[in-house]
Amino acid sequence: MEITINAIRAIERDWALAARANSTLLEQIARVVNGPFHLIHPPTFADNLSNFQNVLRQRGVPGNVYFGKKANKAGAWLREVSRLEGAVDVASIPEFVHALANGVRGDNIGVTGAAKSDDLLWLSVRHGALVAIDALDELERSLAIARENGPLRILLRILPPNAPNSRFGLSPQDLAAALTLCGDNRDLIVMDGFSFHLDGYAVLPRAELAALLIDKCTEAKAAGFPCRGISIGGGFACAYIEEADWLAFKEALSPDQFHAAKSFSHFYPYYQSPTGASMLDAILQTTLGNATLAEKLIAAGVELYLEPGRALLDGAGMTVFPVQGFKQNDEHGIVTVAGLSMSLSEQWKNSEFLPTPHLVQCGPERPQTPVHAVIGGSSCMEYDVLTWRKIAFPARPRHGDLLVYPNTAGYQMDKNESEFHQLPLPPKIILSRHGGETTWRIDE
Repeated sequence: MEITINAIRAIERDWALAARANSTLLEQIARVVNGPFHLIHPPTFADNLSNFQNVLRQRGVPGNVYFGKKANKAGAWLREVSRLEGAVDVASIPEFVHALANGVRGDNIGVTGAAKSDDLLWLSVRHGALVAIDALDELERSLAIARENGPLRILLRILPPNAPNSRFGLSPQDLAAALTLCGDNRDLIVMDGFSFHLDGYAVLPRAELAALLIDKCTEAKAAGFPCRGISIGGGFACAYIEEADWLAFKEALSPDQFHAAKSFSHFYPYYQSPTGASMLDAILQTTLGNATLAEKLIAAGVELYLEPGRALLDGAGMTVFPVQGFKQNDEHGIVTVAGLSMSLSEQWKNSEFLPTPHLVQCGPERPQTPVHAVIGGSSCMEYDVLTWRKIAFPARPRHGDLLVYPNTAGYQMDKNESEFHQLPLPPKIILSRHGGETTWRIDE
């Protein structure tokens, strides 16, 4: 049966194109690591962060950009946050400590997540971090900790009206009770504002809910609270591929394109618009009533906080897997790589990471006879598959080649990584330019 393959070419930054074309560099790293590895590029992260910060400046909106640290564990990003006077969003003590160790000041750390531990709340008090309170009992525990250690800065996280089944946020009744508690304990709690997080990537709902929180800030200020800002959370869109390739993939989608006729319940929207900082600008420029959101923030004297993760990492990393073997079945080949599919986290959400991996051919020349193949990990599990989709390769992959997955820094690299089979976790390799040459070192 003839297999129809539509290319799903990744949008790649110049550094990534150059690194992928430098087979000598990739082979050198592969020999040292002796397994899969991730390449990361801090300057691209810095460009993304600067773009977000510039939008706030250009629209005259005071605020801060909190990097959603959960999206990637590398320390290199934190150094860029520190250098650019940004902020970091954390949800655990190790994340908090890691941020401090890389130069991020405590007052530039935001603490989110559900039901923070007492130790995390204590650490937040000690370092002046901004904590998003998610429940009444969490607020009560915070008061007890603040009573012994000093005041705690907080945002009250609201339950989005259009997501009543979310497990995050304070209901209207709990929000009212929380405000009463804050009012009764002004010496222990600094109520700095409100926050929310919305699933999906739509502009209008974020702007509308932000406008609602501006009104809540105005009411809270009238009641004597500082109420300096609001956080609109993360969920800033990325475009991994061009629109034409995304539409072609969806139009031709069929189980025949995948190994074992596998089907998927959903895919990340690999093409979106607007994205990144442009999406932030679209939110700020949304007209609500007789003013834009930016104008409403400025008029109310309210700062804007946001927590992008994936969008700050867009284009800033790639993942390289050494090829261990290839075999042909009746219809297509199967490539086995060193490493596990847990290093491409999308595979563990009943979905598929769609941007096509690139084959770097190493060793002696071979016939350039195209083949179709899927890509599996080196574990003993049938479902350890990196790419179920049948990929068109220019030549038959062989032992010693490298497969490069583009744009994997956002969530893909380490969200679900595992030392299954006692395999070491793939290291993150920082690429830099010095004296016109590309150099590399392992992220610590």
